[in-house]
Amino acid sequence: MTDMKVLVSAYLCEPDKGSELAVGWNWVLQIARFHDVWVLTDNRWRQGIQNFLEKEALPGGHFVYLDLPSWALFWKKGRLGLELHYYLWQLAAYFVGRRLHRKVGFDLVHHVTLGRYWMPSFLALLPIPFIWGPVGGGESAPRTFWRSFSLRGKVFELARDLARKIGEWDPFVRYTARKAALALATTEQTAVRLRKLGARHVSVHPQFGMTREERSFFKLLPIKRESPFRFISIGRLLPWKGFHLGLQAFARLNAICPDCEYWIVNEGLEMNQLKALAKRLGVDKKTTFWGKLPTLPEVYSKLAQCDVLVHPALHEAFGNVCLEALAGGRPVICLDLGGPALQVTEETGIKVSACTPDQAVADLAAAMVRLATDPILQIGMGRASQRRVEEYFDWDRKGEFVTRVYEDVVREGYPLKTTHNLATRSL
Repeated sequence: MTDMKVLVSAYLCEPDKGSELAVGWNWVLQIARFHDVWVLTDNRWRQGIQNFLEKEALPGGHFVYLDLPSWALFWKKGRLGLELHYYLWQLAAYFVGRRLHRKVGFDLVHHVTLGRYWMPSFLALLPIPFIWGPVGGGESAPRTFWRSFSLRGKVFELARDLARKIGEWDPFVRYTARKAALALATTEQTAVRLRKLGARHVSVHPQFGMTREERSFFKLLPIKRESPFRFISIGRLLPWKGFHLGLQAFARLNAICPDCEYWIVNEGLEMNQLKALAKRLGVDKKTTFWGKLPTLPEVYSKLAQCDVLVHPALHEAFGNVCLEALAGGRPVICLDLGGPALQVTEETGIKVSACTPDQAVADLAAAMVRLATDPILQIGMGRASQRRVEEYFDWDRKGEFVTRVYEDVVREGYPLKTTHNLATRSL
C-alpha cells in the first residue's frame, strides 16, 4: 500500500540545520518519497523551507505553518519557555489537524518532533492510526556519577528528573502512549519508560541518519597518519556530557603515552571548571580548548586532524557527533549508555561500562591506550566505522522502513510482529 495521505507533526523542521531541526526535516523528506504528506510545523521555519522549495520541488509535500497569538510568543525564549510554547502549540496543532483531516481524510498521523517521550502529542486524539517517534529522553546519568558533577550539574539532573516525572503524570502523555499503534524509542531506556506509560507496541529505532551526500563528505576527510596521536571531544561543555571523565582518563593515558594530545571543541557552562581540572591533572599543556568554532567546516577540519573521538556522555538520545566521526573513519570511545552505545560496535570503537566514575575513568584510559598504541587496530576500526554508517544509518533506509511500518499499521490497525524486526534491522 503506497501513496497514503500522512499528517506529520514536526514542531522543529528546517533544511540545512542540525539537531532536531534536521531530524524533523529528514523524516519529512523520507515520508514524502512514498506518500502525500501534510506537515504541521512552527512558523519560524517558514523562510528556510520556502527557500528550499524554490530551488527543489517536493512533490506531495504540503506545509502548514502554525504560530500562537502574539501574547504567547515571548515563551519561545529559554528552555522552559520553549517547552511551554510547544505544549500550547501542540493544542493548536490538534485543532488545525482536525480541520485538515475532515478535508483531506488522512490514513495516519505521525509525530516526529519534538522527540520527548514525556510530552504529549495531541494529534493522537484524531480518529486515525497514530505513530509516535522516534522519541527519546528516557536516558539518565547513573546515580553513582552524580557525585562527579558540579553543583550546577546536580541541580540540572534534579530539574530534569522532576520535569520527566511531571510529564509522566500528565494524562495526555499517557493517552498518547496508549493510542500509539507503534511507539519508536531512540534507546532501550526510553522504550522501558514508554511501556510503563502504557504503549503496547514499542521498538527501538535511532532518530538520525545520513544522506549519501553527507556520507561522501565525511568519507573524503583525510585519515591522519602523522604524530602526535590526538583524541578529540566535540559538544557543549555541560556536566552530563562527561568531559571531566575524558580529561581524567587522558591524564592517565599521558603517564603512559606522553606524546598524545587532547582537543576539546565547543563552549559551555563547564568551560572554566574543565580548564582548571586539566591544570590540576597536569595535562593543560597537552589539552587544547578550541571553544565554539564559527562554522561546521571548521569543526570538521579539527576532526580531520584527530585520530579518535572520545564521547563519554552520560545520557544522550543519539549523539550525532559519534555518527559523524564514524562516517569520517574515526573510531569512537564512549560509555555503554544511550544513543552512542547503539552506534558503536566492537568493530568500530570501544564501549565502556558505566558503573562508577573511578571505574569509567580507568576503562576510558585503557581504551585510549589501546588505540594509541595499536595503529592497525585504529585504522581497521575506522574502515569498519564507515561501512557501518553506510549500512545502518542511511536516511533512504529509514524511508523504506517507515513505509513498511505504515503499511502494517493501516492494513492491520496495529503493527505486525515483523514490525519490531524491521526496526531492529534498520539500526
